[in-house]
Amino acid sequence: MELTSHPPHVKQPAMSEDIHQGYRDPGLAVLKKYDIAVWDRVEIETTKGLFTGLILPRSKTEDAEHIVIKMPSGYNTGVHVESITKIKRIGRREGHYSIPEKEFPYDKRKKNVTLLGTGGTIASRLDYTTGAVVPAFSPGELYGAVPELADICNLTTTKLFGVFSENMGPEQYVVLAKEIERLIREEDIDGIVIGHGTDTMHHTGSVLSYMIQNTPIPIVLVGSQRSSDRPSSDAARNLINAVYTAAHSDIAEIMVCMFGPTSDDYGLLHVGTRVRKMHSSYRSTFRTLSDVPIAMVWPDRYVPLREYKKRRKDKDVIVNPAYDDRVTILYYYPGMKPDVIDSLIDNGYRGIVIAGTGLGHVNSALNKSLKRAVDKGITVVMTVQTLWGYVHMNVYDVGRYLLELGVIPCENMLPEAAYMKLCWVLGQTQDQKEAKEMMLKTIAHEITEREPHNGYLVYQGGIPEVEKFLSTYKK
Repeated sequence: MELTSHPPHVKQPAMSEDIHQGYRDPGLAVLKKYDIAVWDRVEIETTKGLFTGLILPRSKTEDAEHIVIKMPSGYNTGVHVESITKIKRIGRREGHYSIPEKEFPYDKRKKNVTLLGTGGTIASRLDYTTGAVVPAFSPGELYGAVPELADICNLTTTKLFGVFSENMGPEQYVVLAKEIERLIREEDIDGIVIGHGTDTMHHTGSVLSYMIQNTPIPIVLVGSQRSSDRPSSDAARNLINAVYTAAHSDIAEIMVCMFGPTSDDYGLLHVGTRVRKMHSSYRSTFRTLSDVPIAMVWPDRYVPLREYKKRRKDKDVIVNPAYDDRVTILYYYPGMKPDVIDSLIDNGYRGIVIAGTGLGHVNSALNKSLKRAVDKGITVVMTVQTLWGYVHMNVYDVGRYLLELGVIPCENMLPEAAYMKLCWVLGQTQDQKEAKEMMLKTIAHEITEREPHNGYLVYQGGIPEVEKFLSTYKK
């Protein structure tokens, strides 16, 4: 999900379009029937009740059987055409797809931050008159949308490419790493912020942690779970927290900055290799696993929670954007058949990350194929699908046999962090021994020496003691 969730709406074809086109498009047919157009304010009578709102243009991802309206609450809702019994126009508010730009003020006393865009819009402003979500990215647009940024730093922006987060891949990772290197070496900047969709942000945080080492300044990935047209949007607050971190913190790490609790009380700064998106829609979706976050952050301060690498004045960053995409993750399931492994061998894959059960196990039916993979020069590594905890393959016979086959236990590396690391490692070597050494050498907290006592916390709702605790917790 991008920082504003959805791209700007595109206007629909004119209502004078061939009537037959309308009948192929149920939504358009209903609008024609009642002589309703996009941006009309309407009352829609349905079999489920009365809906009032503004008719919005249909985005590319919406189906033809729903009419989407912006309700007075600020939320969008889709009304199925088959439930509609009548539509009445009660007004009109035309949408405008531009945002008033204000020159972003420059103050030589303030820190300099560069914002890199990877896709979608990094921030937006809701036009309450029309219901339109207006995207913002240039410094002037951002100043108009989130004026608080000007109190924090001098801001410049660069849009590297425009892709949804699920389309981020090797090409984008390499470009991103090289641009970060250029900025650190050639520009007078104090921090870097990367606007990124949340769905694969933890993947990008991991791969950048390997590609970019010894950074002298903060590098902060930031996204949003809720778009700016929703009252519960976290876009602006996350952006403000991330920009403050880049400008004023002394944390020289690659981090993910997102909401801490479900409220907007504070944000958390997570290590790029130890963070994971854990909920599809909660604003507090990102969690540090088997460790604790680096810090809590507000728009004007931060409080460290653990040790971290400190900001420096030199430009001695180490950048190695190596990557081999002939790597996959296998999530083991009971009854997995050997042909899954065989197909990877036959299709030229060079690395396999297994998310195994328990301490790092798979069924014995896979052993022959795993041996064939290792003998073919494929690097096979083991992580645990429990997410928390360590691989311990020397406890049971099934694990010990996998070790004898040459499967590499990856300690408490998260599956995604191990996947990105193996892609990076195999981009530099195809030698299995060297690959093993590189995989087991800690680079950016991807392996922790031990899991702290508070590194594993999962509360079970409904239990009296947990409910008592939750009743005292600030929602």
